[in-house]
Amino acid sequence: MEERKVAHTIVLTNQKGGVGKTTTSAAIAAGLARKGYKVLAVDMDPQGNLGFSLGVDIDKGASIYEGLKGDATVYEIIRRISDIDIIQSNILLSSAEATLKGENRDLLLKNLLAPVEKLYDYIIIDTPPAFNILTLNGYSAADYLIIPMSAEILSLVGLVQLKETYETVRQSVNPQLKIMGIILTKYEKRRKLSRDVLEMAGTVAEQLNTKVFKTVVRSSVAAAEAPAHGVNIFEYSAKSAPAKDYGAIVKEILRIVEEDETNGKKDE
Repeated sequence: MEERKVAHTIVLTNQKGGVGKTTTSAAIAAGLARKGYKVLAVDMDPQGNLGFSLGVDIDKGASIYEGLKGDATVYEIIRRISDIDIIQSNILLSSAEATLKGENRDLLLKNLLAPVEKLYDYIIIDTPPAFNILTLNGYSAADYLIIPMSAEILSLVGLVQLKETYETVRQSVNPQLKIMGIILTKYEKRRKLSRDVLEMAGTVAEQLNTKVFKTVVRSSVAAAEAPAHGVNIFEYSAKSAPAKDYGAIVKEILRIVEEDETNGKKDE
């Protein structure tokens, strides 16, 4: 019997908050699961919004914090939500910078997930809007980075530091890391600002040696309401513009991964 390949691990990252990073993480995880892939969602943000937006009571049960500290195994912190497995987070993780010690502390997440890599097709990791030990752990464990960026000028802030962090990780613990692309969120076609930011995003993408996803995520109240109801955008409003856009983005992700596999990016 052919041995199962390890999961493709994708980290969602942006130093700027409010860009739709967690909404995008949840939508990608749900979109992949809807297509029949086995998905593990991992929340590395102390705010716990990924778990909350997928219907998890983040104050109950062991979290990623216990896993990173070594107080619980990866199997003990995985929870099943609908057709997605999730490792939740909560405010306890905010002490990670001070409590997670050791020479290889930037590899704690990678080592934690190693036993289950072959159980999933995709692992989707949501990171905090900051560059700290939690974000670094995400980068170290990932095959790909996706950068959600809202159609606002301020969302460009921090991308220079992101590039520096990305290059540092590639030169040290994770030479295979690749930026899959920039996803433009909260896009309003009629607003000149949205069109201008899309153009600027293309320039930034070139500097990062990546590209902007062909699909932009249109602004919609449904995208903001879904997390409050503890469901993903597809379950909340399947016919909404963001649901259609995220569905198209999932197809783009699958196409990119397939192309990379064909070109031999990942070992068998």
